[in-house]
Amino acid sequence: MREEFMIERQGKQFVLYAGLLEEAHLRGLRSIETDLLQAPSAENGGVAIVKAVIRTEEGKFSGIGDASPENVGRNIAPHVIRMAETRAKARALRDAINVGVTSFEELGGEEQEAAGRPAKANARASTNESVPSRAAKTSAAKASTAKAPAAKAADTVGEEVQKGHLPATRKQLNYLESLVDDAVANGIPQFEEMVGKKIAELTREEASEWIGRLSGRAA
Repeated sequence: MREEFMIERQGKQFVLYAGLLEEAHLRGLRSIETDLLQAPSAENGGVAIVKAVIRTEEGKFSGIGDASPENVGRNIAPHVIRMAETRAKARALRDAINVGVTSFEELGGEEQEAAGRPAKANARASTNESVPSRAAKTSAAKASTAKAPAAKAADTVGEEVQKGHLPATRKQLNYLESLVDDAVANGIPQFEEMVGKKIAELTREEASEWIGRLSGRAA
């Protein structure tokens, strides 16, 4: 598995679906078939369940994927069938190419958002029950003032992460589409199969990441 398809979040490693698919092609992927076992409805809580069957030169492998508004991000909630299909294919592909690391797409919505957020340091300090001296109060005030820039920096990082989850801009998508035409053999359809979603559904962070990857290939 190429390093660019491995990501680390909060000390844990995950593999991207695109990496699983590419590795499977390199190892003789023959076919991918999916079957919608359960369509989302009000009666089943909006849960979509899909079964995927992967055939390679080494045999047949299957996986089950589910998705619902409860375990996907807000932007993906209208597309739970496609997410369930992506998760099913990811699980089958992991078995087919012997990858034990969970794919990032298999995480629930809250888990993905938590994985994308920077860890916050515990800022609680122990307090002395006795009445502090004037010097101690002055020292505490200076320490508090010194922490302010760091806190602002942490807020800025958090804002950047949130922006990364927004839909990709039209400018990003136009540039990415031109790169896909140059760098991917079968253009947009093959690219969307690699990514596991429509190109228009990419977030700003995802679009930026793929622009970086494809820029080298197009060059």
